[in-house]
Amino acid sequence: MKSLAAGASKQGIKLFRIPTAENLVPIRLDLEVDGQRYKDGFTWNPSDPDSEVVVFAKRTVKDLKLPPTFITHIAQSIQTQLMDFRSLEGQEMYTADKIVPLKLDIRVNNTVIRDQFLWDLNNFDSDPEEFARTLCKDLDIRDAEVAPAVAVAIREQLYEIAVQSVASARETRISKKGRRGAEHVSSSKGSGIALDLVKLFGGKSSVIRKRKEWDLYEPIVDLLSNEEVETLDAREERNAR
Repeated sequence: MKSLAAGASKQGIKLFRIPTAENLVPIRLDLEVDGQRYKDGFTWNPSDPDSEVVVFAKRTVKDLKLPPTFITHIAQSIQTQLMDFRSLEGQEMYTADKIVPLKLDIRVNNTVIRDQFLWDLNNFDSDPEEFARTLCKDLDIRDAEVAPAVAVAIREQLYEIAVQSVASARETRISKKGRRGAEHVSSSKGSGIALDLVKLFGGKSSVIRKRKEWDLYEPIVDLLSNEEVETLDAREERNAR
């Protein structure tokens, strides 16, 4: 099998990157300043110059009419998350022929979407944004803000899995006990959520799900009334305090 990650030198080991075509950083902001709260999620190209962070923060504050004090908080939060991501670049991560279940449980404006599906960790050509657009089209979701939120949620989970894979590779290097070290990798958090294709689909490698699994993988979309949204927003505000 041809390796899709540059710099890989060992079987099952590649250099850190999120298993997608574009190696974008999922950014999550949840800030409260001067009694106002700002929440958002988006992706960022880690190769962009750091000066763009401040430009983005200023533009966001202007567009949303937020207090100017938000500029520093937004810029610092983004920069911190970019530094965390960049600190992993160049490190080895453990990989294998695995797929993982990803879950969605998000609310965007009046739309609530719950779903779960399988993702191939070795497909470095995958496109969460295209997947999200197709999903929303298939589910007849017309709110244009839902697809980007779905893509960010997918990237966040893939990022977490990649971080765990780096930890697994590090633990493997530390271990000097051969088989015991290999067993530790197989039971580590990073690989524990992965599923073997043969175990999942059986010896015949069928991708047709069993009838008893239909409800499990059926997406759920709810459209909330404005009153329900206000109630949920108020509850989230209370929980955040």
